[in-house]
Amino acid sequence: MKPVFRDAETMGDVSFAPVEVLGEFVSYDRSTPEDALDRVADCDVLIINKIKVDEALIDAAPSLKLICEAATGINNIDVGYAASKGIPVRNAVGYSTDSVVQATFMHILSLVGHAPYYDAVVKDGRYSVSGMFTDVSVTWCELVGKTIGIIGMGNIGQGVAKVAQAFGMKVCYYSTSGTSHCKDYPSLPLEQLLAESDIVSIHAPLNDKTNGLIGEKELSMMKSSAFIVNMGRGGIVEEEALVKAVDEGVIAGAALDVYCVEPLPADSCFLKAKHPERFRLAPHVAWASEEARERLLGMVADNIAKGW
Repeated sequence: MKPVFRDAETMGDVSFAPVEVLGEFVSYDRSTPEDALDRVADCDVLIINKIKVDEALIDAAPSLKLICEAATGINNIDVGYAASKGIPVRNAVGYSTDSVVQATFMHILSLVGHAPYYDAVVKDGRYSVSGMFTDVSVTWCELVGKTIGIIGMGNIGQGVAKVAQAFGMKVCYYSTSGTSHCKDYPSLPLEQLLAESDIVSIHAPLNDKTNGLIGEKELSMMKSSAFIVNMGRGGIVEEEALVKAVDEGVIAGAALDVYCVEPLPADSCFLKAKHPERFRLAPHVAWASEEARERLLGMVADNIAKGW
């Protein structure tokens, strides 16, 4: 068996041992469309993380018996064409739940607590020359008693809800599928959730129902003191509208781990924001704790070991 990982650099420094023991494992840090066809010519198992797998690539791998997505989403794979060739597609589910939940609160706490400001005011010397033992010029707020509105109550959304309750927050959610399965928290219409929430936290997939779900109109429904956090997919929030809303004080701030185009273009509206201090921006890394990447490779190995 020859498993080939086309974009292994996305796994960072975790060990590939679970996959290496399964056969003649070959990995490439990155693959371009130009070199991809040659690299899959004799592989049995193709492992990818977000790289596009289309008809041309599948046809270039006559020995291909299995496609393994080193992620949950498989919208980068032409699943229908793979099926027509008798090639199964397997993904990994649930490996990043704890990682994304923790990253969500990393951003929430930074937003409500103004962590970058307090860190800077000490390190740049302003605190030393202030003549005061404290700095209350920038106020921060507690989470207890605040309302978090979760958009997408899957495994990650439910994990966020449990941590929010531990902070003493009230929890409500909006079902993007239109069907409420979670009975532990109130399910609200989107408009009501936006109006009542102090923090809106997005954990939904990108599909026809969620694409452009949050735009200028929806942002205007939120409290001026509210924050929005997007850990789902970039296309769920209209980026230009979000930057405008934060810059103009329609809402207090935003945190994002995902974007419409990744990596973020150099001319992105986020990099032109008038008030960058109101944003927390991360390079799509919420999924990628060390432990999550180790779990992910273990799941990929299990998917290969099942055979085809």
